Amino acid sequence: PIERLSPESIDAIPEVLEGIKEALEDETVPENKESCFQLAKKLSGEHFPSVRFGLEMAFLDLLNGGSKKLFASSFYEGVKQVPINGLVWMDTKAEMIRQIDEKLECKFDCIKLKVGALDFEEELSVLAYLRSKSDITLRLDANGAFRTEEVLMRLKRLSVFDVHSIEQPIAPNQELAMRLVAAKSPIPVALDEELIGVYTKSEKRALIASIAPAYLVLKPTLLGGFQECNEWIELAEEAGVQWWVTSYLESNVGLNAIGQFVANFDLTLAQGLGTGGLYENNIHSPLKIEAGKLRYDRSRIWGDI
Repeated sequence: PIERLSPESIDAIPEVLEGIKEALEDETVPENKESCFQLAKKLSGEHFPSVRFGLEMAFLDLLNGGSKKLFASSFYEGVKQVPINGLVWMDTKAEMIRQIDEKLECKFDCIKLKVGALDFEEELSVLAYLRSKSDITLRLDANGAFRTEEVLMRLKRLSVFDVHSIEQPIAPNQELAMRLVAAKSPIPVALDEELIGVYTKSEKRALIASIAPAYLVLKPTLLGGFQECNEWIELAEEAGVQWWVTSYLESNVGLNAIGQFVANFDLTLAQGLGTGGLYENNIHSPLKIEAGKLRYDRSRIWGDI
């Protein structure tokens, strides 16, 4: 988890883990996937979503013999590849252009850029540069940076670049404002941070119905793991809303888990699983990104943690 972005108190996590370690002494080993999810929820509660996600990963790995196999799929066998977007991280204009060139050279079909951190005119010039080079699918992520009084004007100017979607254009917890933005935006709106802290099925269904977004962006570390994401997916598809799953600066251990999870779905959209490339000290793994797709290379081995 990341301070100020995650919903939990990071300083409290060590004590929470100590309590879980003691509680585990009275628990039996989960016998199936459902019991893994139930035990993780029981031990972590609702207010420590990254802990719950970590427990789900650990229990599923234990269930499958400790080989870092969490879900049986052709992805784990090295056959299926997961399409992902190339991530252009917020930086100076020159550095973002360098990242764009790198992602285009790596043959990504979809690129996601962070907006709202630089001067807006500079960001427009970065997008103009991208469009001068390619008609690739373009996603934007504002991380809630636009003010409500300016958001529609900015979205109109951004829309000239043929944008697939924009994540969280305004800060979360402004449901009425977000509903209006989603209705009036010339760019399809995706909810991201808006989903954090919404745990009951009825609350999730109500949020989707109220805002009527085009997409949901699901981060297991922030939402509480796979079971919570499964419920969001079920409700999104019930409402005709599309979705994709995004990593959240997890190491390759977490990235592997999310890759295996999404590989069990019939994917039509690129997933957001490119954050592992931001590490300088990641754990060596069989995961490889080639031509905009994440795959599990069975010829490579896991490094020591």
